[in-house]
Amino acid sequence: MKKYLGIGIVLVLLACNSTENKDTSSAKKIDTNLTQLSFSDEKVSQIYTDYLRLKDALVATKFDESKSAAKSLVSSLKGYAGCENTALTAGTIVTAKDIATQRKAFTSLSADVIALFKHAAFSNGTIYVQHCPMANNGNGGDWLSSEKKIQNPYYGSEMMECGAVLEEIKAK
Repeated sequence: MKKYLGIGIVLVLLACNSTENKDTSSAKKIDTNLTQLSFSDEKVSQIYTDYLRLKDALVATKFDESKSAAKSLVSSLKGYAGCENTALTAGTIVTAKDIATQRKAFTSLSADVIALFKHAAFSNGTIYVQHCPMANNGNGGDWLSSEKKIQNPYYGSEMMECGAVLEEIKAK
């Protein structure tokens, strides 16, 4: 049993590389591949844009920017029928007292938003569903990105590249 546990720990460490000698300047980069996606509904497009702004603020570990992005996301979610409860979840990020609380709420928010975009109509590009197995005390956490490169919103520069692409949502 100890042998398997040891192997599991080594695999997790290899999957979630330390950022000791890595350039973390990419944490400040905004997910700019939005122009590749063409949504048929402008409201859905705005939700996606606001969500990516929030994800990027969490990647960069910017508490105030996360609040601002979440506030915009609340507004766009309220304007889309069926997303009222998801707007409440985004609201908890606005009122959070620290980045750790924001990141925890981001898990529930992402689950709802991922479900929305799995059924969204868009004509160009790909949306990537990404996953960090270490987020939320080892329970994992998912998020959306418009690029394959992992930029972890749950740990930011601590473990920037921890994660993997779980799924690709392709244009219909």
